[in-house]
Amino acid sequence: MSQSVCILGVTGSIGQSTLKILEQHPEEYSVFAITAYSRINELSEICKRFRPKVVVVPSNRVDELQQRLQAYNLSDIEILTDGAGLVAVAEHADVDVVMAAIVGAAGLLPTLAAVKAGKRVLLANKEALVMSGDIMMQAAKDHHAFLLPVDSEHNAIFQCLPENYLQIDRNGEPKLGVKQILLTASGGPFLNHSLAQLEGVTPAQACKHPNWSMGQKISVDSATLMNKGLELIEACHLFSIKEHFVTVVVHPQSIIHSMVQYVDGSTLAQMGNPDMCTPIAHALAWPKRIQTHVPPLDLFVHSQLDFQAPDLIRFPALRLAREAMQAGDLAPAILNAANEIAVAAFLQQQITFLQIAQVVEYTLNQVQNNSAQSIEAILDIDQCARVVASQRIAQLDS
Repeated sequence: MSQSVCILGVTGSIGQSTLKILEQHPEEYSVFAITAYSRINELSEICKRFRPKVVVVPSNRVDELQQRLQAYNLSDIEILTDGAGLVAVAEHADVDVVMAAIVGAAGLLPTLAAVKAGKRVLLANKEALVMSGDIMMQAAKDHHAFLLPVDSEHNAIFQCLPENYLQIDRNGEPKLGVKQILLTASGGPFLNHSLAQLEGVTPAQACKHPNWSMGQKISVDSATLMNKGLELIEACHLFSIKEHFVTVVVHPQSIIHSMVQYVDGSTLAQMGNPDMCTPIAHALAWPKRIQTHVPPLDLFVHSQLDFQAPDLIRFPALRLAREAMQAGDLAPAILNAANEIAVAAFLQQQITFLQIAQVVEYTLNQVQNNSAQSIEAILDIDQCARVVASQRIAQLDS
């Protein structure tokens, strides 16, 4: 029987890769709902190809989408709008699988809605878990949702862990012979840059990742290593493990996607060509495996694999993320909000590359950390941190 899929963020790189997998397996998967924020032309072309039942866009883009759909004789597609529309399709009774691929805090509420509806949730939106990790994981447990990691690193860890590891009670301590998690990082485009060189890098340079094709925000996060910091926090929640059991390893080739070390001296690694279709297909079909277009790894071509420790002086974002996870409560949400604002300011050339981490650290020091007891508290602190970060950027830019 075909599974019905909802893709939150269909026009982004993860959404596009998901469509590739679904197109390869039309008898097993169908597209029920898709969402997009701004790329209405691309969205309408996807509607033409996949004929979803429901589409969600911002309310100010409805007229444009309706005109395009009418031109394709697709006026029977239902259009929903804004945050309420995102939640509606994420929890829809006819949806089996939700690909959570909206970038940033905007993905939090629809992802949580999908979890509370007991869906199979393919988690590509790391910020949702960074902001509300405890609430999200508890909701998955309470509502029997499958929360499966799509980030290549977390998917790799998932593949290397013992069977049923996610189902046992661990309370932050590794079990079943696991000693530690090794979270790999490419190091981004500026791995070998000096501090002086980093001062002058441009948004275009920061968005040019050496191994992966990604959106602007995640590309900048990769360049600052904040992406790895967010992934560290995500790993702690997904695998219920304390942060000191997670070690970040810089691996420039992006061939080993992450590793798990065991108490007997074994280290299991998941390897593959850097293509997001592999972890998407794994999470989509788990515990089965399905075919993708991704070629198998040629070890004779990739014969050299390098590893090194991250430099926390040149890339302080990773330190800030670990400190936020150590502080707990609302600190990760403050970190994430400040980073989103700072990255946007860097992309608009309001601040320098090195000032991204400075804005984040300033915001963490200025905004009081409280208990993350509710989604409302998380959303409130998110807005507060954005205001503080924006004010700091205005000072730096003046």
